[in-house]
Amino acid sequence: MGADDFDRSGSNDDFEDLQRILRDMLSGKGMPEGGFDPETFAGAAGLPGDPAALKKMFETLRGAMNNSSDGVDWSLARKSAIEAAGGTAAADPAAAERAFPVASLWLDEVTTLGTTQDAPRTITRIEWVQQSIDTWIGLAEPVADSISDALLGALESQVPEEMRQGLLSQAGPMLRNVGGALFAMQLGSIVGRLSGEVVSAGDVGIPLFSGPGKEGGALLPSGVAAFTEGLDQDIEAVTLYLAVRELAHARLFRHTKWLRLNLLSAITEYARGIRIDTERMEDLARDFDPSQTEELQALLTSGALIPPKTPEQEAAHARLETMLALIDGWVDVVTEQATKRLPGANAIAEMVRRRRAAGGPAERAFSALAGLELRPRRMREAAAMWRLVEEHSDAATRDGLWSHPDLLPTGDEVDDPQTLLVRLGLTDAPAAADSFDEDLARLLSGDLPPLNREDDDADGTQSGDDKPVT
Repeated sequence: MGADDFDRSGSNDDFEDLQRILRDMLSGKGMPEGGFDPETFAGAAGLPGDPAALKKMFETLRGAMNNSSDGVDWSLARKSAIEAAGGTAAADPAAAERAFPVASLWLDEVTTLGTTQDAPRTITRIEWVQQSIDTWIGLAEPVADSISDALLGALESQVPEEMRQGLLSQAGPMLRNVGGALFAMQLGSIVGRLSGEVVSAGDVGIPLFSGPGKEGGALLPSGVAAFTEGLDQDIEAVTLYLAVRELAHARLFRHTKWLRLNLLSAITEYARGIRIDTERMEDLARDFDPSQTEELQALLTSGALIPPKTPEQEAAHARLETMLALIDGWVDVVTEQATKRLPGANAIAEMVRRRRAAGGPAERAFSALAGLELRPRRMREAAAMWRLVEEHSDAATRDGLWSHPDLLPTGDEVDDPQTLLVRLGLTDAPAAADSFDEDLARLLSGDLPPLNREDDDADGTQSGDDKPVT
């Protein structure tokens, strides 16, 4: 294959080259003419497979081939997200609008964190996409760059050295653009589908919105209605509970100015550490048969191209999970206290916790695509810790721990809340055992050897012998 094979004139020939490149890249072997199945490819990538959508997808890929710039065109993600979110009838916002004032009054009774300057509002799925897509792009961009680098590395390893300079100068940017376009469209499709799973602006635990009114909190009436289906609960009660939870989340991030930047910076830093294993990609491609739909689906949606976390990433991910657990645990406790008078609140709370812990299909798809889970693994433990702090002090002490990142409980303190209480001076440190108790414990555990019968006692007798030495 020579440099001329990568003609960028925009003709049908270059589009056939694209099909051949994608086929060869995935299979590593020849394939019968017509074996490339566009519908299978689109479906496995999480993109619509109807004829109109396929035509639009291929037009986008052709445009990416002819794009002279080197980078991901993220406008494709925005467009795909809005298309995936559209076409759903809007739900009645009246219940949410009635719930907001009551939710705010109830929260005033249980937390010292005041109201936000922005008023809460109801939004549609498309508005949720428009407000959150820039944040999703920021989270996924480092992974997209890593995948593009890995694709280029895989191509370079398969081209003879004498052909690399001329071929890669033309093929490299095209491959990066095509790979970036596929990634952007898939991200957009996932975000669009995620808009059908969420119920509020803070539903995934991190502040996603940007632009005016971002701090006030928002409910998606369509999402609330979908969440209520199958529950033996009145939609007014469910809406009020979710409004309390959303406004608690909004108050936390409004009061804790450093928290949003701290959290998103930590997530982005973790994502930048993701490196696609080129050898693994080549191994998968060598043994892969693109005619098998199930295999293609598994490859693109399972996160198989993202290698296991490094020790540094494991540590970073543990810190992120602790932060997410602290946020969700605090919101859970405050919401529980504020909704004590709400019928069915406990049942609704349990459903929210289960749903938050498991994540929905689109959230799991984002995890596979970007190698990053945004679920709080220890939310229940963190909630128990927040309750314990308030029991030994008050709500002001509990909420005051958010005033500076150095005051926040650590992961070890979530696991052992007594150490946090000691740090805050809310309880005394455990009394030190005396030397006899320590020696006895060591003896019983086998750490302290028994007395030797040959050793002389200080009074001139031998161990175990009551007679004096003669």
